[in-house]
Amino acid sequence: MWAEQLKGHLDALLLGVLEPGPLHGYAIIETLRAKSDGAFDLPSGTVYPALRRLELAGLLDGAWSEVSGRRRRTYRLNRKGRAALASERATWRGFAQAVGSVLGQPA
Repeated sequence: MWAEQLKGHLDALLLGVLEPGPLHGYAIIETLRAKSDGAFDLPSGTVYPALRRLELAGLLDGAWSEVSGRRRRTYRLNRKGRAALASERATWRGFAQAVGSVLGQPA
């Protein structure tokens, strides 16, 4: 539904989902869906590559674990990721304020 608008914001959304604590990939997808009231129902083929990219960029720490005989990769926001999230929030607030100023309230 929001695919075009999501471009450029996926990283910030994933970092935000991980702010409270570590989650495995599927839980990240479910949390994103739940927190957005279903607006961000993203396929694993979108989320997992983004998580890997964020990990390679040094914003997330990932670790493998086994739960009920299944291997899962759990991701955790690290110090660099928290700083990136703070920057993304500031950028988003400025953008939202500018858009709000232009669009204003309907008559």
